[in-house]
Amino acid sequence: MMKINIAGVEFKNPVMTASGTCGLAGFEFEDFYPLSTLGGIICKAVSREARTGNPIPRAAETASGMLNAVGLQNEGIDKFLTILPMLAKKGTNIIANAVGRTVEDYIYVVERLNESLVDMIELNISCPNVKEGGVAFGVYPKGVEDIVTRVKKSCKKPLIIKLSPNVADIRENAKAAEAAGADAISLINTLTGMAINYKTRRPIIANVTGGLSGPAIKPVALRMVWQAASAVKIPVIGLGGISTWQDALEFLIAGAAAVQIGTANMVNPMAAKQAIDGLENYFKENNLTISDVIGSLIT
Repeated sequence: MMKINIAGVEFKNPVMTASGTCGLAGFEFEDFYPLSTLGGIICKAVSREARTGNPIPRAAETASGMLNAVGLQNEGIDKFLTILPMLAKKGTNIIANAVGRTVEDYIYVVERLNESLVDMIELNISCPNVKEGGVAFGVYPKGVEDIVTRVKKSCKKPLIIKLSPNVADIRENAKAAEAAGADAISLINTLTGMAINYKTRRPIIANVTGGLSGPAIKPVALRMVWQAASAVKIPVIGLGGISTWQDALEFLIAGAAAVQIGTANMVNPMAAKQAIDGLENYFKENNLTISDVIGSLIT
């Protein structure tokens, strides 16, 4: 009823936690429910070397959401690999989220993950490319195709490409990822935004701008997931403003094969489990399977 298969990896249900929103690897959530409840966990971003992230303050609450400019703080791939044996015992799929400043950084992280216990790798291509003056890898279709082509050659795990919404046409970027060999795509990453303290006339976030997430971006995310799913044949994983099972169901109807819950976890640690329970009840009550729903939007 709830099982899905993405690039040869079977998920017991379509609900995952989004990278950076469930601690390092979801262990903190064991106080609320078994991690085996989840379809999968997307771990916090991991880079070649440890990163301290951006200066504080680097998060701010906004209307129906939040801004963050954490800066992909993490302890590096060596440290990340040490936690995988413990996580692998939790009974859920493990998806690593790989980041880098250069293509070579991405390739290095992916090669280190090839022989690890992760089930899939999600490539975050919203990172600034230091060789291209800070322009994110995923802004232009050519950039998407170039990095996916190069990383895919070194990747032995199913590869998910996490797409940025800060683009001219999400369909073209989705097609570029597919053409370059991506096994799946996930979207959307955060939208660029900012907040100002009118009393001081200064940005609230030290980095000036940050990534907007939460319910505020759900309509944009839904539209882009629908467009991407209509443009490619590979599985699409939807995220962006999902807080409830009804939200998750809307993304499935729009064409997503699975969903990720992110910011909602910070408000309600039970959000992912409640979404799973709600979807399961909906399918039972309506005598439906997940395949009956995915991509069933009537236009």
